[in-house]
Amino acid sequence: MREVIARFIAREILGDADRALDYDQDLLGGGMVDSLGMMSLVFFLEEEFDVEIPPEDVTIDNFLSLRTIERYVLALKP
Repeated sequence: MREVIARFIAREILGDADRALDYDQDLLGGGMVDSLGMMSLVFFLEEEFDVEIPPEDVTIDNFLSLRTIERYVLALKP
């Protein structure tokens, strides 16, 4: 899951498919993912992993890094 999410962020949000992302890298504070990128990421996660992400869950705690995103999505799965 982590690799799929990392590839999406690198390719679709950062525009650099070869960019390597660290598992704990701060995606929000580091300016990598802005609000438009966040909405794109949420849509991707919902489609790719068949989950529903309510707007109130789109928080720094859930989307700070690849680790927190993966943990959040896994918690949504039955």
